[in-house]
Amino acid sequence: MDRPTDAVDDQELLARHVAGDTDAFGELVRRHRDRLWAVALRTLGDREEAADAVQDALISAFRAAHTFRGQSAVTTWLHRITVNACLDRARKAASRKTSSVDDTDRFEQLLEPHESAEAPAERQDLHRELLAALATLPPDQRAALVLVDMQGYPVAEAARILGVPTGTVKSRCARGRARLLPMVTHLRADTVGNEATEGGRNRTPGTSVPPVPGPTDTGPTDPAAVKGGGGRT
Repeated sequence: MDRPTDAVDDQELLARHVAGDTDAFGELVRRHRDRLWAVALRTLGDREEAADAVQDALISAFRAAHTFRGQSAVTTWLHRITVNACLDRARKAASRKTSSVDDTDRFEQLLEPHESAEAPAERQDLHRELLAALATLPPDQRAALVLVDMQGYPVAEAARILGVPTGTVKSRCARGRARLLPMVTHLRADTVGNEATEGGRNRTPGTSVPPVPGPTDTGPTDPAAVKGGGGRT
């Protein structure tokens, strides 16, 4: 008798999905949707674009599951598909921007409801200004910084997700941090002394982006229904 879906690992779930198990992919989405949504939201800086990107990615993963060969973790595979969907949307949007990066209302929407109600005003301002600064970066640099500095992935794992060498991730992070530093230096006064050294990350002391808590709203588990969820209000 097969074990229930919540008792098996990701790779077996994907194999079950390919074999026709109608519940297996939904369990994969349930396990990983929080981080996929967080990466998409912080890479694109827009709830609707992020929801669309996650929807696109999950549909692609649903359909392409038979191509998975186990050369990386399932979560790495899912993140790679999601980041690629985000980068595609970011590149397409670059030529048709309709609002400036300092649009207060736009970035106010990125603060979760519990943050708006309970977090100190200073923390809200830091989130808003950081997201505004991130939005000025080229998509490739933004994605690298989101993965390494905001989501906490080791550089090697970020490289696997992005499908590039580790040196490229380091270079993109370094260039992104250099561009961000003049815009966020005034924000670092509140975080100096609070940054723990994390062996998994490749950071230059004093130049990394302050971490931002992940979102609390994540959307439904059905890949075809993500566009209607994913934290939109």
